[in-house]
Amino acid sequence: MTRRRAALLALFTMVALSPAPAAQAADEGPEQIVNGTFDTGTAPWWGTGNVTLAVDEGRLCADIPGGTANPWDVIIGQNDLPLVAGETYAYRFFATATPARVGRALIQLPVDPYTQYLSAAPEMSVSGNSYSYTFTAPVSLPDAQVAFQLGGSAEPWRFCMDDVSLKGGAEPEVYEPDTGPRVRVNMVGYLPTGPKKATVVTEATTALAWELKNASQVTVARGRTNPRGVDASSGQNVHTLDFGSYRKPGKGYTVTADGETSRPFDIAADLYEQLPADALKFYYTQRSGIEILDRLRPGYGRPAGHVGVAPNQGDVSVPCQPGVCDYSLNVKGGWYDAGDHGKYVVNGGISVFQLMAAYERDKTAFKDRQLNIPESGNGRPDILDEARWEQEFLLSMQVPDGKPYAGMAHHKIHDQNWTGLPLLPHLDPQPRELHPTSTAATLNLAATAAQAARLFAPYDAAFAARNLTAARKAWAAARANPERYADPSDGTGGGAYNDNDVSDEFYWAAAELYLTTGEREFMDFVLASPHHTGDIWRERGFDWGNTAQLGRLDLATVPNALPDRARVRRSVVEGAEKYLAVQRAHPYGLAYNPPDFDWGSNNLVLNNMVVMATAYDLTGEEKYRSAVQEGMDYLLGRNALNQSYVTGYGEVASKNQHSRWYAHQLDPALPNPPRGTLSGGPNSSIQDPLAQRLLQGCKPQFCYVDDIESWSTNELTINWNSPLAWVSAFLTDDGGRSDCRVRYSAHGSHTFTAQVVIENAGQHSVDGWDLRWSFLSGQRVRDGRGAALSQSGSVVTAKALGGHGRIKPGKSVTFGFTGTNASGPNPDPEVFHLNGARCG
Repeated sequence: MTRRRAALLALFTMVALSPAPAAQAADEGPEQIVNGTFDTGTAPWWGTGNVTLAVDEGRLCADIPGGTANPWDVIIGQNDLPLVAGETYAYRFFATATPARVGRALIQLPVDPYTQYLSAAPEMSVSGNSYSYTFTAPVSLPDAQVAFQLGGSAEPWRFCMDDVSLKGGAEPEVYEPDTGPRVRVNMVGYLPTGPKKATVVTEATTALAWELKNASQVTVARGRTNPRGVDASSGQNVHTLDFGSYRKPGKGYTVTADGETSRPFDIAADLYEQLPADALKFYYTQRSGIEILDRLRPGYGRPAGHVGVAPNQGDVSVPCQPGVCDYSLNVKGGWYDAGDHGKYVVNGGISVFQLMAAYERDKTAFKDRQLNIPESGNGRPDILDEARWEQEFLLSMQVPDGKPYAGMAHHKIHDQNWTGLPLLPHLDPQPRELHPTSTAATLNLAATAAQAARLFAPYDAAFAARNLTAARKAWAAARANPERYADPSDGTGGGAYNDNDVSDEFYWAAAELYLTTGEREFMDFVLASPHHTGDIWRERGFDWGNTAQLGRLDLATVPNALPDRARVRRSVVEGAEKYLAVQRAHPYGLAYNPPDFDWGSNNLVLNNMVVMATAYDLTGEEKYRSAVQEGMDYLLGRNALNQSYVTGYGEVASKNQHSRWYAHQLDPALPNPPRGTLSGGPNSSIQDPLAQRLLQGCKPQFCYVDDIESWSTNELTINWNSPLAWVSAFLTDDGGRSDCRVRYSAHGSHTFTAQVVIENAGQHSVDGWDLRWSFLSGQRVRDGRGAALSQSGSVVTAKALGGHGRIKPGKSVTFGFTGTNASGPNPDPEVFHLNGARCG
């Protein structure tokens, strides 16, 4: 989901809102509902052809058939209700469901696009409940419709209602989020050697005393707060407190200040050990075209979606929209983009790229059998297997040879129309369509396919070659069609993802092709691009529509022979300095602080943290690693709402992200999103009806509600979990640096000889050593001299032999080996780890 989808979604969304708090409305206006007590029968109420309305003990009742897919497959309603723009209405009714069910209660435009003015999701019981809501009419309308949408159940059930009322003159609803204690902390915890800060919301303007207490309520540290004034992003007067000098691991710590005690947290070195795997496991349950096995994800098992098994029309032979093309493609597979059933190349591109980039940063951090997916145990890191599931889909979206726009990629594939909530993928009955090709999608394919070509080379040479061929075709097609943009109005059934400036995608794709091939064409394009030397470090961060940063980061960190590479590396550090300054100025430690928060602001926060983490990799300066650690505090509870935005992490965490199948809030038989799922977070534009009803006038950090219907603030997406996986993997690295220097030199073409010198630059002897590095692509070691060598994928480990394991201060050891180069460039490795710690 993106901000650019908002306008059309506001018109075409067919979902309903969840229950609001009981309205305290004044009954000043006339009754709008006719026969809301059913004293005169059922007229003028009506129902769809699959229900019969009858009065039973003074209530309107109907037997709702089972076997329907969508809420609107069964409707009971009343038409011709006048609304006055700006008037606030109280809507009330009593309802029962046997057995218990969640329904939809709507007040809406009675014709396409069925714009909703109120949408609620009452949880109805057998004994019955009264429900009360308020809404303010945005337009005057003589013929609004009250509708109860009751379809979407596999089993039949009985619905009854009574005392239906709609009156004007109500007081507007006031939404007050429960923000808990005024001391805000990272509810998961803090690393022993990292920064430890909290934010206190207070009216005080002078320093306050604070205490850190352990689980036994013993005070273990004290200090004074630092007043920060009014934070513009929350509208709160706040102080910062710093207990970073306390390092003792333990569970159940709390901080007390100004008479308030924080929620509990831990101090532990292994704080983030599980988060990278959880963030990555999210992708398996997002898969399209494969059964999700309950034995691998207990509680999340479901049949394969969109494989052509009724009622699906499937993704195995998808035609284009009328007039777009004369062929069909098999685009089965890939990840569902967000909470809907769509699959989008431009969003899939940055997502799969960041997973592969996390692996490329440290190829030893991700193992086989780590994620418990069907491919586990095949000898390849699970993160690459998961990335391949999406990359195969991206390849399938390429136009075949001999067809118009051959080599380009279709922009997206999704249903003809939006579907309602909840709806499991295998129950989706709608036709699927390929949408026109776009230059942006084509360049996403070129970039990710070039990246995949080098990363998969050690494991599957044929797949690597297939990706490189596709990348070259996509590049050529994009150069031939440089301004084929996605239609911004193409947002029915799926987001438009339009982008009328693809110069950044050209730069990113050229960078990846250069890194993989070393060819002059791509290097020259990179050097000539304005993005190569421009300041690309947006305060708002990078995302699917701003991708030059992806190319710059890889050119800085992936070994290559770019002539101005030193400047590129410095530019990343300059970007990190910009975000570090923003973070230090922010009382919540947030490296993102525009005047209004974007759709998916949490994703942008994380992407700014990626830049700071990369600066740490390049320089070893602790301030950048500390900044990333502090940045996680905001996402895990140190924020204005005092909640974690990652499902399953923290005492109070998001759990109702917008999704059609993680929809426990609407259907108790369905699960909440899996542990490790990131919510999009505060969005100042509040495009969805629920947010508009509850959050008008919100300060940026308060523009959020954890409700499944708030798709503009609380959606989940594949490109929001990807930087979460990247950053959390960075945080599991202890960042240890070793006083060692390594000189690596190699000579030869296909077969080469290499010499490696390890120098002890420290003051203590190294007693026993192993040295680890990674090759760029498919290089292989063969015969070693002076060390025992082993290789897994592109990762090589050299271990000391016999009596040569000791390196005294100021001394060095040398070993050598022969090897075979891969096709394309074969740069010398740049990152070496001695006994697990990175050499300087």
